[in-house]
Amino acid sequence: MKIIKFIFSLLFGLMFINAGLNKFFNYMPMPALTPEQAEIFAAIERLKWIIPLVGLVEIVGGILFIFPRTRALGSVVILPVMIGIVVHNSTFEPSGLAISLPLLLINIWMIIDNRTKFRHLLDKN
Repeated sequence: MKIIKFIFSLLFGLMFINAGLNKFFNYMPMPALTPEQAEIFAAIERLKWIIPLVGLVEIVGGILFIFPRTRALGSVVILPVMIGIVVHNSTFEPSGLAISLPLLLINIWMIIDNRTKFRHLLDKN
């Protein structure tokens, strides 16, 4: 099980590192956008800081997710981005759920698997 967890974590982390690097270097072509998506992306592009911030979170979260010692932190860092991806896919691109839902499940699995590391955050003291 340890090997399977490492393989999933490595693939998950590399996917997010790749997605984050693409936000800076634009080396993956973007698919054709619907008019609604084009409007949303135009609004996001007007906020000059949001794409680099998301890219940085994806890179840092992906790197943290790969290593067992920092996986708990990486899973929490990347969770808001992962939820945004799933919501976007369910709203505008349902075909993307085939990738985003398993990734969300891997993320939740790692959070649950590392729950003892989060237990002290929820204590009443």
